[in-house]
Amino acid sequence: MAIERTLSIIKPDATRRNLTGKINAMLEGAGLRIVAQKRLRLTRAQAEGFYDVHAERPFFNDLCTFMTSGPVVVQVLEGESAVAKNREVMGATNPADAAEGTIRKECAESIEANSVHGSDSSENAAKEIAFFFAEEEIVG
Repeated sequence: MAIERTLSIIKPDATRRNLTGKINAMLEGAGLRIVAQKRLRLTRAQAEGFYDVHAERPFFNDLCTFMTSGPVVVQVLEGESAVAKNREVMGATNPADAAEGTIRKECAESIEANSVHGSDSSENAAKEIAFFFAEEEIVG
């Protein structure tokens, strides 16, 4: 297995409820290292740019509105098979379907307010990381 990086976003529903530390502890407990991190409030343009792959989907406007509704924590995670490991720790998109002990089972409020985002492939991870971080900001 290879060491890789992935993007994680702690969404506004989780930052509003002060769950950043709990979520990060779950990520680190799964063997992922946080090698870059920023707390920020996305602008509408940033949200639309980041989620542009969903621009034609009916939920796009609501997603962008939600992601700009409060602060988020964007971070780069590093570890063995980091993309798959992060997705495993996050759990299913719908918290009702998420396995016990996953972030979404323990923290999500709904399918929309599901507390975290994670890259779905190593190719998308590279693009998503570059969207938020310059290489010099990532400290291994």
